[in-house]
Amino acid sequence: MKILSPLLILICLILITGCSKDSRKKLTVYSPHGKEMLTEFEQRFEAANPDTDIQWLDMGSQEIFDRIKTEKENPICDLWWGAPATIFMRAEKEGLLEKYIPTWAESIPISSKSKDGNWFGTYLTPQVIAFNDKTLTNEKAPKDWEDLINPEWKDKIIIRNPMASGTMRVIFSAAIANSIKTTGNDKEGFDWLRKLDENTSDYAADPTQMYIKLSGEKEAVTLWNMPDIILQKTLYNYPFGYNFPVDGTVVLTDAIAIINGSKNPEGAKEFYEFVTNEESLIIQSEKFFRIPARNDIPKDKLPDWVRQADYKTMDLDWELISENESGWMKLWDTEIKGKSR
Repeated sequence: MKILSPLLILICLILITGCSKDSRKKLTVYSPHGKEMLTEFEQRFEAANPDTDIQWLDMGSQEIFDRIKTEKENPICDLWWGAPATIFMRAEKEGLLEKYIPTWAESIPISSKSKDGNWFGTYLTPQVIAFNDKTLTNEKAPKDWEDLINPEWKDKIIIRNPMASGTMRVIFSAAIANSIKTTGNDKEGFDWLRKLDENTSDYAADPTQMYIKLSGEKEAVTLWNMPDIILQKTLYNYPFGYNFPVDGTVVLTDAIAIINGSKNPEGAKEFYEFVTNEESLIIQSEKFFRIPARNDIPKDKLPDWVRQADYKTMDLDWELISENESGWMKLWDTEIKGKSR
């Protein structure tokens, strides 16, 4: 009987291990939903589907769009999970998305899904005026959009850099769209952004930097989405409070889509359905403070904070925002940002 040399045994083990690892189907997900939720659903999906290896990248919504556009001829991403619907509208026009009608498609309002089936809403995300609740109370903090441009808030506003953030791009674009709706032109919207810039002390490079700056020992305010503010306070004890703008808030539809040219379209469909089924949406609302866009989830299965959230939705032209957001933001970046200080 021939005995294998230790070196040969080692080579065989390496080959076996490598083959075993490579045998799993890779599924690449781009998402701004944060490491907490992405890790949770990576583990849940892989436990139910051990033949799949979920690989995710957590980055800003606009960064995801730019990356997917760059990769158009050779897509790396299979599934795009999360970004304002306005960005998905742009991606749809660029031919970046694959048509897929989920099993729950009829439970989504027409305003929260693509008419051609290329993207569907997952969550409704209200934007809020958030503040450091060590130094401010709900009564003392700004209560509406116009409050933010009052002189008392000069150098107390910290904002996530809008050029990389889908959330901030839509908040800024909503100000311009609302100006067009109410006055017939964009002047009031850009004037508001200019005055907001005067009061802004810093544009944080990423959300973490924004959280740190917001949680210091001074009075500080920001604009951000309600679910993330609650998440950061609950999981990491950041001293955050928030007010819904009195005159109405921007309520984003957060969406999901399969990438055109995905190398694992069947796996993408499975993950798509998995993270948007009723059980997952309830978990996401309980642990990660998401409000399901589906209207067939029984209210009594959702946490109290969803049922009790009391806000007025601003009526906005989302097609107008989607079509003009890039141009508006370029104008803000070149003509407004930092020019008033």
